[in-house]
Amino acid sequence: MRYTQLGRTGLKVSRLVLGTMNFGAETGETGSHAIMDSALDAGINFFDTANIYGEDDHKGLTEELIGSWFAGGAGRRDKVVLATKLYGNMTNDGTPWHQESWPNHHRLSALNIRREVEASLRRLRTDHIDVYQFHHIDRATPWEEIWQAMDVLVAQGKILYAGSSNFAGWHIAQANEAAARRSSLGLTSEQCLYNLAERRAEMDVIPAAQAYGLGIIPWSPLHQGLLGGALRKEREGTGTRTKAGRSAAGLADPVVRSKVQRYEDLLAKHALEPGEVALAWLLTRPGVTGPIIGPRTPAHLTSALNAVELTLTADLLTSLDAIFPSPGPSPESFAW
Repeated sequence: MRYTQLGRTGLKVSRLVLGTMNFGAETGETGSHAIMDSALDAGINFFDTANIYGEDDHKGLTEELIGSWFAGGAGRRDKVVLATKLYGNMTNDGTPWHQESWPNHHRLSALNIRREVEASLRRLRTDHIDVYQFHHIDRATPWEEIWQAMDVLVAQGKILYAGSSNFAGWHIAQANEAAARRSSLGLTSEQCLYNLAERRAEMDVIPAAQAYGLGIIPWSPLHQGLLGGALRKEREGTGTRTKAGRSAAGLADPVVRSKVQRYEDLLAKHALEPGEVALAWLLTRPGVTGPIIGPRTPAHLTSALNAVELTLTADLLTSLDAIFPSPGPSPESFAW
């Protein structure tokens, strides 16, 4: 495994991030623990989760599954850089967080930050969270309130770093300028939707993150399977995501389908796996710490690990850009 520093911090993390959203929703405790064991054995030390992942009435809340794995000992917690998120709330009665009836049980008020960090610590069976991330921008809460609450948690040793997810570039600037006024460290990472087929983050999110020293953590690196050999799997009848979700919606669009076909044809000529190339491409991008992989089985993890050692030639990168062109930075991308 290769490692890099998370943005401008001294924290060293693996170039692949283990995403755990499938734990509890699709993969039960035994399978989840096996994947985390394999990931750690392979050198992946950066694990990402959220307070709303998993299913309370199915296979368990994701944070609880991670917590039970930590409880197994063997130095697991000490080896892992643990990241979780808050904004929504997983209720006990099955009410979706976005329909929460209690007004202070979601978003980023100081009250909810305090409540959610304590709940996550209990579920995760740990005394601290390494990277505590805002899952969404809160347009109703001032940054002065947010940073005051976060500074208290840092002083208490309950969190070490703050990160964001799904922020616009100007949100990153606003957050870190507010933090600077308090002499706080501010945001150290940004999770955003970024992959070969979805490059709009290059317009302002990634430039803003680079300017403020945030590490970029792309989510959905395969665009929900679209870049993972979707057409081949469709022909073979082996792809579950070609029947629903973003992959199915993409393949229904003739323009997108044509691009994916060109992509798969190009990689077939080079005897390369589409999913591995999609991950390896992200590892070549400026500012990217590491993409989030979301394996549902140990086999999925093995395939993702191959991407770390995969070298893409300059000619291949140029060909990929021709199929999936960058929108370019702003304002040039829309003004000139």
